[in-house]
Amino acid sequence: MMKETSLLHKPMSDVLIDHPYVEDFLTSFGLVVKPGTDSLQHYLDNLDPDNLEDLGVNAKQLRQSLDDFLEGMLAISDPMDEVKALTIIGGHDKSGKAENLELTLKPGEVICIVGPTGSGKSRLLADIEWVAQGDTPTRRKILINGQVPDSKWRFSTEYKLVAQLSQNMNFVMDLSAEEFIRMHAESRLVTNPEEKVAQILKQANELAGETFAPDTPVTSLSGGQSRALMIADMAILSKSPIALIDEIENAGIDRKKALDLLVQEEKIILMATHDPILALMGDRRLVIKNGGIDKIIESSEAERKNLVSLEKLDNKLLALRNRIRTGDTLENIEGV
Repeated sequence: MMKETSLLHKPMSDVLIDHPYVEDFLTSFGLVVKPGTDSLQHYLDNLDPDNLEDLGVNAKQLRQSLDDFLEGMLAISDPMDEVKALTIIGGHDKSGKAENLELTLKPGEVICIVGPTGSGKSRLLADIEWVAQGDTPTRRKILINGQVPDSKWRFSTEYKLVAQLSQNMNFVMDLSAEEFIRMHAESRLVTNPEEKVAQILKQANELAGETFAPDTPVTSLSGGQSRALMIADMAILSKSPIALIDEIENAGIDRKKALDLLVQEEKIILMATHDPILALMGDRRLVIKNGGIDKIIESSEAERKNLVSLEKLDNKLLALRNRIRTGDTLENIEGV
């Protein structure tokens, strides 16, 4: 039988607002559902047996079906267990050299992953995503909150540690940006989807180099607009406590605002990048070489000072790019 939960004792009006799928379930049996102050338990206990018989179900069968349905739906809608720390215990590189490290990452941290193509950046992220326990080619181990995690972190589709945003994005659905985000919000069973949709669209337009309307088809969004939309979606809707962003330096978005948004949502941010500005925005850099973590660099005060100069230079280049976009010439760049 269904576990005793507050859901059973909530007024029916509250149940229909917070868990609208309950109404869909009951109406699928032909039952009439009306909001009221009586609890869901009271509603179930007072169903007319003769009416249930006419609908081809008895009270016991209905209750068992509801138990099974709610067990699945609540498993999806319940928030992911809080991840307070994620620890990487070193394995070895491609030649067998030991990594000899134990690195703990916490929410709100920005970790940059640097290294040449083929060095092993993807393998590191795969080890984290699959919560490796010494059973991958690198022999790394991943701990959650200092402990070997429950198997759900490895095998359940509902408990994904890592939400990824890749360089290449292609929308194939014929939906507007608003419809696309609303569909995602409803699939996440959020209780206030319209509020979340509006929040995501607002944040996306603050990140994008060029704003877009809610009714803009997702297939018409530029690369920068697409990434802005998905970063806002990742920050606000995704339950995954770790965000992986691949080379947003080429995304055409406000990089600092994007990172700030993810940080304020208390996610652990892993960012593969070759951009010196983004690298210096991170708390630490993991240098990947020959399939292993070769070096961990803490961002220093001297680097932070250089970041100010690099940002000024970047702003000058941005001003020149904007002049090109608007049809201006670059015959005179003094004072830029």
